[in-house]
Parts: sequence; C-alpha cells; structure tokens
Amino acid sequence: MGAQILLVDDDPNDVWLLTRTFEKVCADCHLHFANDGEVAIRMLRAPAGCEIHVRPDLVLLDLNMPKVDGFEVIKNIKSDPDLCQIPIIVLTTSNRAECRVKSYQRYANSFLTKPVAIGELEQMVESIVRYWLHTPGIRPER
Repeated sequence: MGAQILLVDDDPNDVWLLTRTFEKVCADCHLHFANDGEVAIRMLRAPAGCEIHVRPDLVLLDLNMPKVDGFEVIKNIKSDPDLCQIPIIVLTTSNRAECRVKSYQRYANSFLTKPVAIGELEQMVESIVRYWLHTPGIRPER
C-alpha cells in the first residue's frame, strides 16, 4: 500500500506541483488531499470504512487556508489521542518567525518554507520521504 500522506493546501498550483514531485520522487507514496483545514479534520476523524476516512503516515500542512487555518488543524490533531502520533510538517510560503514559533507551540513536528525552484522542491520531498517515511522506493542520491 505504501506511505499514506495527507496534503492540506488550498492552492491548486501548489497541490499540482507537490503531487507531480511526489510521483517523480516516491512511486510508493499515496497522496490524499484536503483543500482546507475543516475538510482535513473531517477526513482524519471519519470512522474507519467511511469513504473519506484517511489515517496518514504524515500530514503536509499549509498554514493560510479558508475556514480552519493550519494552526487550528495542528491543535486538533495533536490534542486527539487517536491522531496525535501522526507527524505534521508545516509546508508554507511564510518564513515569518512568529508562524514557526506558533506552529511548534502547537506541536508541529517540522516547519519548512516552500521552495520556489523545482530542483529545490524535489530535494525537499526526497528529504521528507527519507526522514519521515523511511521509504526506500525513492530514487538514489545524486
């Protein structure tokens, strides 16, 4: 079945780019998508067997989203005994120190700024897969 990743991001361009990059870097990774924090929480809390249920190995989370922002998603996941062990990587365009601090105060596991260059994004995804998912199915180091 491979590694299950929940990507929570409301920017369709970022979702497309991350999807293509994961496909290129890790054939064994399966991405699930939520376009806002409310949908992500609903997916995570849905009962097993429900069509929207997902129990990912990792959550990639943007901070600035409609309805429920990323900070609230982190708080919801980390305060739920059934979900709190799922690693959360904040993946955002913000490089503001207060966003980083606030994310870690809510127990995010990592905070990364989205790179602009495709090559940098591929390297970031490779690092995420190696470190967080321990997936051997990625292409070899260059």
